[in-house]
Amino acid sequence: MSLNRKSLALCALFALSGCGFAPLYGGARGQAASAGLESVYVQNIPERTGQILRETLQQQLHTQGQPVTEHYTLSVSYSIMQTGEGVQADSSTSRTRFNAHAAWSLSPIGHPSKTLISGNATAMDALNIIDQQYFAANLETETVNQQLANEISAQITTQLAAWFRAHPES
Repeated sequence: MSLNRKSLALCALFALSGCGFAPLYGGARGQAASAGLESVYVQNIPERTGQILRETLQQQLHTQGQPVTEHYTLSVSYSIMQTGEGVQADSSTSRTRFNAHAAWSLSPIGHPSKTLISGNATAMDALNIIDQQYFAANLETETVNQQLANEISAQITTQLAAWFRAHPES
């Protein structure tokens, strides 16, 4: 590595440490974030796509597969809108765009009206429609739904971890 690259990397390191940058899960506050995530119960989310999102959230929040102790309830309202694109001469579409939106809130167990934090998460994906390929289209739709759930879940988990890191006493 040249001297210029080394000095640039060193300057970037000092700039990051000077601006307050810290790893989300690092240090004592990071442990508070991990412990907070472990104590979140994810409420049921209606429909099959909601079940997929709930399972994905549980996998990301709980290293044991379920909450260690339940102190918080995560409520999620989840919807996916499909839009046809690439309109053909016969008015059929050759592509479908999926827009997923989740509005969520975290509250203490037993106090659903006391919202501690709330937020939104969005994701978008698309698939091509192949004529007369019903099985392939069904598998592709399932894959898109899982990818949307992964993205929404990652956004929610990151926002929750940041909140738990900022509120270690909660």
